[in-house]
Amino acid sequence: MANFFTSLFSSSVEEATDGISKSDRKKFDILKYDGVRAQKIGKLAYAIKCFTEALAIDNDLETMSYLVGAYTMTHEHEKALEVLDSMVEIEPEQINTLFTRVSVLFLLNREEAVMEECDRIISYEPSNPLAYYLKGRACKNRGELDAALDNLSKSIALKPDFSDACLLRAEVYLKKEDGVSALKDVEEVIAREGEEENAYLLKGAIHAFLKNETTAEEDFNKVLELNPFNEEASLRLADLLIVSKRLDEALIVLDELIELSPSLSKAYSERSKLKKEMGNETGSEEDLKKAKELQEEDMEQTGQADFSNMYKGGIF
Repeated sequence: MANFFTSLFSSSVEEATDGISKSDRKKFDILKYDGVRAQKIGKLAYAIKCFTEALAIDNDLETMSYLVGAYTMTHEHEKALEVLDSMVEIEPEQINTLFTRVSVLFLLNREEAVMEECDRIISYEPSNPLAYYLKGRACKNRGELDAALDNLSKSIALKPDFSDACLLRAEVYLKKEDGVSALKDVEEVIAREGEEENAYLLKGAIHAFLKNETTAEEDFNKVLELNPFNEEASLRLADLLIVSKRLDEALIVLDELIELSPSLSKAYSERSKLKKEMGNETGSEEDLKKAKELQEEDMEQTGQADFSNMYKGGIF
């Protein structure tokens, strides 16, 4: 009789408290962690298959987040957004999910949707500086510079040491041709953080705008001292030298840049123009041909995926 009751109750507890049988729960766990292991070693197609099959058993938010990450890594941003939408339906006020959704919307260049999502985050957390920063970023991308300044200023008021917000606000000021205000923001970041290459790069651009060529040159050289591989600093330094009619020096800068970054089409394009100005027609044509080849390669790659950094934008 005891064996009979044991058998009866053991069959009833096959159903877990969440409505999933023990066998399905075991299958779910295997699929989930197989997916995690596959994702770690770059087997993304298999990871996606594992996560998708696991989610057919249980709508587990952690597994959903892994699937979002896998889709993002394979540049399937629309699919990532669909999963995030499901996550928001399950937990509408999960701030981390909403911020992840913002990042994917940026990747899809949907700034208006970014602004709406940031407003939703702000309605839940009115003192969240990141939400105002990202909304300001979206406004800037849309060319709504006054709205961008308003949101970035709110972000900085909530977090005065928010360097990314200060630098982005400086970019907006520069776009509005207010070099003095832009310089103030950048100098505060440098005073606080010291050798920050992005700050010096922007500082150089501001000084170039203000016609302070000597200081701008010092700033771009400072960036290259901090990071010899900073392509933007080399391009801007070369442009500054060309404007100053120091063509031989500009050519040296572009030669060194191409040596370090041989696949940078912009460098060949700029060197082509410089060589033409210096009277080297053959060299100019060769560089122009190389620039076009690299641009075509870039277009093929970006046509498949556009995975730009959501925090990077503006004049750079």
